[in-house]
Amino acid sequence: MRQELLTTNRKALTINLNNGKYGTIAEIGAGQETARAFFQAGGSAGTIAKTMSAYDMTFSDEIYGKTDRYVSEHRLQTMLETEFRLLRERLSEKQGDEKCFFAFANTVKAKSYGNQNDAHGWLGIRFQLQPHGKPNDIIIHVRLWDEENILQQQALGIIGVNLIYGAHFLVDEPKAIIESLLDNLTTQRVEVDLIRFEGPDLEKADNRIMSLHLVRKGLTNAVLFSPEGRVVQPSNVLYKKAILVERGSFRPVTCVNIDMLKCAGAQFIQEPPVQNKDIIVLAEITINNLMASGHGELDSEDFLARIDTLGATGNYTLVSNYFEFYRLTSYFRRYTKEMIGVAMGVNNLLEIFNAKYYGDLAGGILENFGRLFRNAVKLYIYPMRQKAYRHYLELMSKEAINATKPSLPSSSGGIADELLITCDNLRIQNEMTHLYRHLLENDYIEHIPGVDESLLDIFSRDILKLIADGDPQWERMVPDKAAAFIKENELFGYKEQTESSVSNTS
Repeated sequence: MRQELLTTNRKALTINLNNGKYGTIAEIGAGQETARAFFQAGGSAGTIAKTMSAYDMTFSDEIYGKTDRYVSEHRLQTMLETEFRLLRERLSEKQGDEKCFFAFANTVKAKSYGNQNDAHGWLGIRFQLQPHGKPNDIIIHVRLWDEENILQQQALGIIGVNLIYGAHFLVDEPKAIIESLLDNLTTQRVEVDLIRFEGPDLEKADNRIMSLHLVRKGLTNAVLFSPEGRVVQPSNVLYKKAILVERGSFRPVTCVNIDMLKCAGAQFIQEPPVQNKDIIVLAEITINNLMASGHGELDSEDFLARIDTLGATGNYTLVSNYFEFYRLTSYFRRYTKEMIGVAMGVNNLLEIFNAKYYGDLAGGILENFGRLFRNAVKLYIYPMRQKAYRHYLELMSKEAINATKPSLPSSSGGIADELLITCDNLRIQNEMTHLYRHLLENDYIEHIPGVDESLLDIFSRDILKLIADGDPQWERMVPDKAAAFIKENELFGYKEQTESSVSNTS
């Protein structure tokens, strides 16, 4: 554990005084702040072989090759490859036996005069831990929130030094590198929404776990995973897309989850604002949902199992700390102006109408709805059988019940339990009743028709119990690809039974 917070100058000086580190700093955009920190600290002649800046596109292309986007991971990788290759070609014979070489690079778009552009950038370091050793990479993507260009430049220099220092002195604890990235900074100034570790000395750093640590430690509010389980930069996936998202625990992903997305998606693509637009479908898990019950600790194996099984069904997965849906849709607005659809169950809809979650808003629950439904947002509500709804009400706290005062539709006879509770017949009997009817009648909230009613009795808790009991009935409750993946990798407590254990059970 880190016991001392070092100043930026102290970190730079510590590296400068270490005779075993030698490298290049190449920076495009937002000044030469990282290099400047090393020069100001003193002793930089023993650390810096070269500093580099190529602001003119023609010069940049001549050095690093042509590119369509100058502020991109591809450009950063090209810079790292070029500068590290030059170090080894030119210095290995003279200093390679004594020095561990490194190449630091960044390519950044900061706030420009009179332009409210998106200030962000890519930073990375390629480094050796032993002379002549195979190199490792640490790549991050940052967003700069300062209002003034000069402050963004300063912040960039600080995080650059933090990254170089972490790579050299904290590499045995990748989580410590993450926690040190904002030393001498705040989350109000810089957000780190992607980190990637690669190399022979970083094999124990699972990039999915490391990205989740970004959220846990507040360096970002959300991280995104591709169906292949790779950490991806959100803007590359979400930019100018219409978005359909379903929140859930996905422990594991069930046939209900897939049916909800399929049926909501069939409605979503019919919306006039979505016509001829690119669409991205996401599964979203809140960070609190990932915490082990009663301990507040993350179960890494459980988290990876959820990400992997969702990926097996072809879904992107977003992990966020946005408990309130209005914060989730506001996050999407960073990347797109297109329509946003949110698929959810009746129980989630009731939670939205609970005023206790909006105490931090000056306008309370009304402000929540104003933020949630602005700019083309619609909720698609998946139905629930009345017997499941009764059970849900039994599990709700008295406080939650009193907040929304939900009631059951009137029904009689033995078929009451089979009645479907939908957003159309749901009754919310607090002061939000008229607002609820307004939202419903004006199509901000819409029932999902055409669902497979045979799936409505499937619940994750039952699947987990069946898996624990070795009962194969669980397999029909999850998508085929997810079931095969769970069995192959023995996830969620699944253990493949031998013929002897099966005969003993029977």
